[in-house]
Amino acid sequence: MTAPDPMRRVLDVLDLEALDADTFTGGSLPKPGGRVFGGQVLAQSLLAAARTVPEERLPHSVHGYFLRAGDVREPITFAVERMRDGRSFSARRTHALQRGEPILSMITSFQVDQPGLEHADLPPTSVTPPEEVPSATDLLGAIDHPVAAFWTESAAFDLRHVGSPVYLGPAEERTDRQMVWMRARGPVPEGQVMHRALLAYACDQVMLEPVLRRHGLTWATPGLSMASLDHAMWWHREVRVDEWLLYVQSGPNAHGGRGLGAARVYTRDGVLVATIAQEGMVRVPEED
Repeated sequence: MTAPDPMRRVLDVLDLEALDADTFTGGSLPKPGGRVFGGQVLAQSLLAAARTVPEERLPHSVHGYFLRAGDVREPITFAVERMRDGRSFSARRTHALQRGEPILSMITSFQVDQPGLEHADLPPTSVTPPEEVPSATDLLGAIDHPVAAFWTESAAFDLRHVGSPVYLGPAEERTDRQMVWMRARGPVPEGQVMHRALLAYACDQVMLEPVLRRHGLTWATPGLSMASLDHAMWWHREVRVDEWLLYVQSGPNAHGGRGLGAARVYTRDGVLVATIAQEGMVRVPEED
């Protein structure tokens, strides 16, 4: 029997079961270390909230806090609170629960499509196209290690760093700036809610990398401990995750065992579709 493709596995775990009109349940994808992937629970919480609003209202922002580490062996319950329904906007709070305790608390705001002022920042010029950039599979595919497998054969998104990645070795330059191309590795259903949820899923893989890059660290740094603390995201325009997206990233601050990552997400044609910010715990062993 052929194993499902990586994107199919993600879509299956995002297909939540309704327990009642405001409560849903879902499982988790396997992950090295047994902790629930933050992007997964973000996407699930968003989809749970979206099930409680009229379909013409699309998510335009989320603000969430990761409160506890989730266990991939335990089901997750998503309890949605209907905070407000106005003429144009709806707000929902979602608690993602395991063993009766929240692992994520998130507010999502939805809006009907409306006319208004229009402008957007432009992307960098002369960016190397994704076809000329090696993928994570090219760089890590031959390595027999669970983390390498997570980034390659089991990954639902093709990641391609413009410049050296920080998977195994430090960046050539200590800077908090990086650019990453990203695209789904399999078919994605139509519908903006799913595409926006998958963008939330995917971005959690790279949001704190600029902090590592700035300090000469890598994902393989011995003793490195990282965890997402909070996450904010704004969708500005329609987005398709099955087309190449460029993450233009920065890490403007690190202090007190925390690091801040930010990203602007552009289509290949240079249209700004989303802005993201995330703070996470970033700890490394002190040198003797």
